[in-house]
Amino acid sequence: MAYKFDFGAIVPHWQLLFDGVILTTELTVIGAVVGVGLGIMGAWARASRAPVISQIVGVYVELIRNTPFLVQLFFIFFGLPALGVKLTEFQAAVLAMIVNLGAYSTEIIRAGILAIPQGQIEAAQSLAMNRVQIFRYVVILPALKKIWPALSSQIVIVMLGSSVCSQIAAEELTFGANYIQALNFRAFEVYFVVTGLYLVMSILLRMGLKVLGNFLFERRRHV
Repeated sequence: MAYKFDFGAIVPHWQLLFDGVILTTELTVIGAVVGVGLGIMGAWARASRAPVISQIVGVYVELIRNTPFLVQLFFIFFGLPALGVKLTEFQAAVLAMIVNLGAYSTEIIRAGILAIPQGQIEAAQSLAMNRVQIFRYVVILPALKKIWPALSSQIVIVMLGSSVCSQIAAEELTFGANYIQALNFRAFEVYFVVTGLYLVMSILLRMGLKVLGNFLFERRRHV
């Protein structure tokens, strides 16, 4: 018997999908802002002349980049309570996304820092600027400009990866989809709609990051 499509079966549950989109957006915004901030600090440490700090950050980066995000999430949500650190589903999801993006963005941003011409840094040193001033005024924005497309792509990947957070009952978009499918058994319709929602969110996120990049880097050029 031919399958009969019934997208109307999703309509009564639109609030679940809407709430899932909102929570996914919150996870992405917090994870991106704090994760990129962590990546900037990590990249600075990796590019510094302090071997101990650089090696510690290097271990963190390799540990996160070479283990599955799902395992990291489970370790934070199920493992840390054994040490007395109890987190809600939302807190665990945010922390996992921050830690994950922080590791990846560390290496992406470090590549941008290493691409800064040494002559610019030497010119700043000749003006008696200290290391913090050089990093703030000479290095970081040009470095971010060079790697912004790669960093934007990584943020989108982390947003899509937030779907894994449904495994700890964080009520993001995929959690809502799974719940609706369990209620009406319309798997094709539910996941077709959710696929479309993720696609739209990814496109909007890329557009937003492009606008943000233009604002940051074009403004600096006219200062």
